[in-house]
Amino acid sequence: MAPSRATSRLVTATLRRAVPRPQPQPHLSRAAPRPRRYHSYDHPPPPGDFGAAEQAILSAAYRHVPEHGFTARALSLGARDAGYLDISTNLLPDGPFSLIRYHLATRREALAPRSAAVFRDEAAPPASVPDKVERLAWERLLGNEHVNHRWQEALAVMAQPAHVPASLRELALLADEIYHLAGDVSVDPSWYTKRGSLSVIYASSELFMTNDRSLGYGETRAFLRRRLDETAKVGGALGSVAQWVGFTASAGVNVLRSKGVRI
Repeated sequence: MAPSRATSRLVTATLRRAVPRPQPQPHLSRAAPRPRRYHSYDHPPPPGDFGAAEQAILSAAYRHVPEHGFTARALSLGARDAGYLDISTNLLPDGPFSLIRYHLATRREALAPRSAAVFRDEAAPPASVPDKVERLAWERLLGNEHVNHRWQEALAVMAQPAHVPASLRELALLADEIYHLAGDVSVDPSWYTKRGSLSVIYASSELFMTNDRSLGYGETRAFLRRRLDETAKVGGALGSVAQWVGFTASAGVNVLRSKGVRI
């Protein structure tokens, strides 16, 4: 059954708030060149998500995640390692979710410096934006490798109503970063639809990976590729932006339900 208009508007609004679409630039004469602006980079980057003390605690706590998970225990150990009292974790009002957000933000930010090496290591460099999107999405999934056995616990925290908006915003930022690094320069309505569909595909692949026991997570990569191929085919068959948003919204709701969100 097709999703309601309200659901479609909700998904689109989330993407619009998180990552504004770039506006086409007016024609400029050769005598007055200006640097080309890009997507959410039209404005100066905002300050970092965490202050100096928070950064110190979270980076130290992150080393304890494989053993203790994204938990208050890991935060307390991190505070001690960073030279703070246990009570210093009160600097992080979101508790363990702050540690999850730290993981999401740092893994996303690591994609840019890694992208050149990712494409250089390919035997045959990807020639198209979709190929690069797949490679970058896979690289980001590999960023979960050392905490994959703890990620279902993290998903349960992210699914709490208070944390869903921030989780969706980070997912939108990741999709935007991947398309940026892949060289996407579109400024038409497909700017939102491509990022919306990638957000859904990445979230479902991430969830699939938590149960993947194959060598090198080969089944997860095959799953990712199938979903991207299916989306490309469906996107070409749908005749309007409204239909595509509805398709993406329906898939997104199913992913959120799989994470425990009551929708």
